[in-house]
Amino acid sequence: MFKSITNFSVRLVERYLPDPYIFVIILTLIAGGAAWFGEQKTPMEVITMWGDGFWGLLSFTMQMLLVLVAGYMLASTPAVRKILSTLASVPKSSGAAIIMVTVVALAADWINWGFGLVVSALFAKELARKIRVDYRLLVASAYSGFIVWHGGLAGSIPLTIATQGHFHEAQMGIVPTSETIFSTFNLIIVIGMFIVVPLVNRMMMPDEKNSVYIDPELLDESHTTYEIERDTRPAARLENSRLLAMLIGFAGLTYLFNYYIIRGAGLNLNVINFTFLILAIVLHGNSRNLLNALDEAIKGGAGIVIQFPFYAGIMAIMVQSGLAASLSDWLVSFATQTTLPFWTFLSAGLVNVFVPSGGGQWAVQSSVVIAAAQSLDVDLARVAMAVAWGDAWTNLLQPFWALPVLAIAGLKAKDIMGFCLIQLFVTGLLISVVLTFF
Repeated sequence: MFKSITNFSVRLVERYLPDPYIFVIILTLIAGGAAWFGEQKTPMEVITMWGDGFWGLLSFTMQMLLVLVAGYMLASTPAVRKILSTLASVPKSSGAAIIMVTVVALAADWINWGFGLVVSALFAKELARKIRVDYRLLVASAYSGFIVWHGGLAGSIPLTIATQGHFHEAQMGIVPTSETIFSTFNLIIVIGMFIVVPLVNRMMMPDEKNSVYIDPELLDESHTTYEIERDTRPAARLENSRLLAMLIGFAGLTYLFNYYIIRGAGLNLNVINFTFLILAIVLHGNSRNLLNALDEAIKGGAGIVIQFPFYAGIMAIMVQSGLAASLSDWLVSFATQTTLPFWTFLSAGLVNVFVPSGGGQWAVQSSVVIAAAQSLDVDLARVAMAVAWGDAWTNLLQPFWALPVLAIAGLKAKDIMGFCLIQLFVTGLLISVVLTFF
């Protein structure tokens, strides 16, 4: 029965889910039309919001491109490939491979989402080289671990409201992570995810006739490890110089030691990218190897470059027109003291389809949910985490965050989203129950 439902979901998505670029164009038109008719904005006002906001994620776009590129370059080094290969030798069956990649992804994403996206995708590829397993489900399992990111150590909403001077401090004060990330209800959700998500992925394994395998030779990246060229030109000697790589690598490692150990600073996307890049420089050993790996890595970044500006435009329409706040306000208006976290979670999931950014979503929804929580005397930490989990939840439907994983794995969104759709319903039920009753 479960496999029949999964097969139906996979066929449905493969047939009707367009390329993520088409998806974002359709979302743009929906958001624009809703702002026009629902918020009584003129077409020119909507177009102006969209155009003015189109480049609002340029910094973030570059960060995400570097997540892909720096992670790929690091993974192409002989040392990292050996580690991944060793870990991939542990599972001896396709079912064990599905469970292992899911658990690794959940753990890595709970620590830091940028780190988790890259590591899980690379690990999935390494497993596919060693074990005959449905490649679509393997990559979908790697991506499904992303569900826990906003309840983890790098969750942007709980970290924001735990920071002195955050923009709602006057309304809600400082909310420590002991009440959000490390609260009992949040830890129950996280632990539940570590149990349920791997099991559901394992249960979704298709029969032999419905499985899609990949030739391990297509995943062979041995060509990304290069020999030092026998070229006596001064320029070639510089490109192949280990001394230059070690000097800049030493400087980077010194900074990282100071950042992590001396200063005790926390993880963020910039330092994760810096860490990946410096380690890639050191482990490749010379600039020529590094740049050749870069040539391979950059090929997968096209989707990120073209699509993220459109999402920035959608976010601008949703926020500036008042559409996002209206959606949140409408859904939260049904709530009682008991059900407010549930309706907040659902509203956050809906808004996330159009505004796939944790920090941006909190800016959009926070005023509504804080006012509702205070009027109904509901714990502010719980409703804040309901927004966080809603934001993470519908990433299983929204291909925005899957782009780096898909680029590394060499798949399209339609290949994995059928499996993710099943996880969407299962994890949504788990989160809803815990937020409401625990």
